[in-house]
Amino acid sequence: MKYNILLLMLMVLTSSMGQVQRVEPPYWWTDMKNSELQLLVHGNQISELQPEFTPEITVKKIEKTENPNYLFITLDTKNVQPGNYKIKFKKGKRTISSIDYQFLERREGSADRKGFDSSDVIYLLMPDRFANGNPSNDSHSKTIELANRGEQGGRHGGDIQGIIDHLDYIDELGATTLWSTPLTLDNEKTYSYHGYACSDLYQMDPRYGSNKDFVRLTEELHQRGMKHIMDYVPNHWGLSHWLIQDLPAQDWLHYWEGGENGFKRSNYIQTSQMDPYASTYDAEGCMDGWFDYTMPDMNESNPMVINYLVQNAIWWIESAHLDGMRVDTYPYNDKEGITEWVTRVMEEYPNLNIVGEIFMHETPHIAFWQKDSAIGAIQGFNSNLPSVMDFPLHDIFPEVFNQSEQNWGDGLFKVYDHLTQDFLYPNINNLLIMMGNHDVNRINQAFDGDVDKYKLAITLLATLRGIPQIYYGDEIGMLGEKSKGDGDIRRDFPGGWSGDPQNAFLESGRTENQKAYFDYTKKLLNWRKSKSVIHKGKTLHFSPVDNVYVYFRYFPENPKDAVMVVLNNSLKDQQIDLTRFKEGIQNHQNGKNAITDETVSLGTMLEIKAKSSLVLELN
Repeated sequence: MKYNILLLMLMVLTSSMGQVQRVEPPYWWTDMKNSELQLLVHGNQISELQPEFTPEITVKKIEKTENPNYLFITLDTKNVQPGNYKIKFKKGKRTISSIDYQFLERREGSADRKGFDSSDVIYLLMPDRFANGNPSNDSHSKTIELANRGEQGGRHGGDIQGIIDHLDYIDELGATTLWSTPLTLDNEKTYSYHGYACSDLYQMDPRYGSNKDFVRLTEELHQRGMKHIMDYVPNHWGLSHWLIQDLPAQDWLHYWEGGENGFKRSNYIQTSQMDPYASTYDAEGCMDGWFDYTMPDMNESNPMVINYLVQNAIWWIESAHLDGMRVDTYPYNDKEGITEWVTRVMEEYPNLNIVGEIFMHETPHIAFWQKDSAIGAIQGFNSNLPSVMDFPLHDIFPEVFNQSEQNWGDGLFKVYDHLTQDFLYPNINNLLIMMGNHDVNRINQAFDGDVDKYKLAITLLATLRGIPQIYYGDEIGMLGEKSKGDGDIRRDFPGGWSGDPQNAFLESGRTENQKAYFDYTKKLLNWRKSKSVIHKGKTLHFSPVDNVYVYFRYFPENPKDAVMVVLNNSLKDQQIDLTRFKEGIQNHQNGKNAITDETVSLGTMLEIKAKSSLVLELN
């Protein structure tokens, strides 16, 4: 009896050895600019086997790692045609396992796809907190954390279907581009809703939907003439990621001796990336430290890791027909590794746009990271990253509009002063500008729910250089305080769940206060859509006086087409002398109010109400 049991166990063990469990990327495309493809093959003791391909595929290299459960097979796909190809895994002459690997034909014009740009307005949302379109997937048998809407940091059930159901709302608002925080699988035990601890880079979280649902989201956006940005996280993965649980090699992540699971928290000193005096201790503490305990820090100096990330990004862009990527925690990555990543992705898609989260607070530190930066060049560095986030501008929004009296350097002078540093950026039109996002206080919380302050702020955001990004719910005055926990700044959108007492997605469901926010935002953003002078025009501004700031957006070659913006941030109605602004007004006699469509005379004096703005078309 014991002999039979041992024999059965041996047969089971033998049958499992050499069986292919995963191949990544799971499929690929023909006619890629870079014809080289590296397959990651995972299976029990798979390295003991010899892969054999059909003659049409050239094997350039086969690599093994210290973990026998992996093979890395580099192929040349230059002459491969679309179709299924057999891969056999043999031990001697015996075939132990075989799979079909598929090469697809690319969409027409895929390589030339155009990314988001300054003609767009980005709508950022957190899917778990936006809308629940499919309650049946709130919890899932293959994931750990269950839905619990009563828990601030729990999963609330929002999903891809919920986003699709409300794309018309986002479109009506005037936003042209969707950025959702990560939708890929995050299978941590708790606090998994934010998605930044990915457990599988090739799989949507089933509580959000399937990979097909993600593709359908892009298709629905494109049908409306809108764009889709994917939130991408190369710096760290989740502790539960299947590759972390069975590492190809220990040097795939930054493993700190003495730390549990190799953990050592980052010191978060991002300036060590460009600080000429930075110690190795500080620099490694930032770049190699873990962002959090459940987020192992990936080693981008390992060529296999970077290759894996490059191919994964291309796979999503190609399969989901994306229009761009937002890259999380950009300065925490290995500088040379992440530069190789963005360079190779952009080589495949030269017109794509990728924006990096450079969560720093000084303009030179942000400018360092934009492609062709003269600041980076001082150290012989070029990031090749097309777009960066203007966090220094974000930082001053609450200060500016909460200061009604202008002393030297206060109020709107902060904006004027900030823009004087724009010469540091190689491409000011490709800056992402925002009042808030999922990591900071809600802007309307900072304004104590004052809709007039919000109107001033959104007017500034929509008429400055760069790509405006708004955070879901700001357009209806949603509040949220960071000190009360991240869940408070990531509240559920009212009406996103069946049974909600209010549905702010509908005009009939909004309060009068919410209508004031929404209607103004809608009018402004829809007006912006067709204004190329706002998208790409030059800026002429005048130093603020009495907390009134005047600036112009214009084309030097066509002075007849210009926009004049007047912001009165003070608590009093003001009469401003227009002779001071003749350089911008030129020969225009009047302007059309972009919000009310009324004609405004541009004689000698202009009246503007307290805490209000004027956006005047001078064409």
